[in-house]
Amino acid sequence: MRRPKGIKTKKSVAKRFKITAGGKVLTRHAGKRHLLSGKSAKRRRALGEVKEVHHTDVYKIKASLPFSH
Repeated sequence: MRRPKGIKTKKSVAKRFKITAGGKVLTRHAGKRHLLSGKSAKRRRALGEVKEVHHTDVYKIKASLPFSH
């Protein structure tokens, strides 16, 4: 696949997502910034794990990160 000249990485996307060697897109859970005392320990632990992005959004994210795959 030949890329056009001058293409840039979307830095906001690069900060939020990671593409693995196998091509999966990973991100963090939302909801672990504040108001943590009202959440159970089990829920806080679960929010700390990374998750795989839904397959419908993968194409858009990979298009924003042209040099990572």
